[in-house]
Amino acid sequence: MIVATDGDVGKIKDFYFDDEAWVIRYLMIDTGSLLSRRSVLISPLSIRQHDWASRQLLVAADRDRIQNSPDIDTEEPVSRQHEMRYLNYYGHPYYWRVSETRPPAFHPAHDPAQASNEDHTKAEWSDHQDNNPHLRSCKGLIGYHIKATDGEVGHVESLLINEDTWAVQYLVVNTRNWWVGQHVLIAPEWIDRVSWKDKSVSLDLDCAAVRSSPHYESSEQINREQEACLHAHYGRAAYWHV
Repeated sequence: MIVATDGDVGKIKDFYFDDEAWVIRYLMIDTGSLLSRRSVLISPLSIRQHDWASRQLLVAADRDRIQNSPDIDTEEPVSRQHEMRYLNYYGHPYYWRVSETRPPAFHPAHDPAQASNEDHTKAEWSDHQDNNPHLRSCKGLIGYHIKATDGEVGHVESLLINEDTWAVQYLVVNTRNWWVGQHVLIAPEWIDRVSWKDKSVSLDLDCAAVRSSPHYESSEQINREQEACLHAHYGRAAYWHV
């Protein structure tokens, strides 16, 4: 449940992630009958607290502000124009800029003291209006075939998201159609490419490596020791040491 500063807003319907950085950029919220029924986006930047025990995410905005946010067509990809309207509405920085950590009004080609927000927004709009924002639905990724270097090994069953960074940390792969039913974890860093057209994920790992990797039990919360064993199995550097 998404909770605004003055009450419940709705439930999470889906997540949109950046298919280059594999980071969650937006939560899609179904407001149901709590507000006039519509779907809205919430950036992780707006989340001020999470309460996993009660399955609630607390947002730093009231219900009216969320209700009046820019419309989103759930049947169409999220365009760069919509992202800019949304981020400007909440005062969030544009995540696709190289200078993401700088103030939203900063532009490398201008003196920030002289450049207006309006001029900056127009310049960004012009630069990015035709760009592919690389946003993908987490729900849409479910069921994609997983291909090792020497054959198929399973399909995507779910995703594990890092609660601190909002990164897609692992894909949970179900291998039951290939071997005795088990689940294994695959990090985005071990993916060679994703074919959105063919709905497949190609790994730079072979079948034997995936088959012999540590099993994942969805009923248990993965801990750092298990992650270390997983990375050691594949001979990969641990992301928490980078």
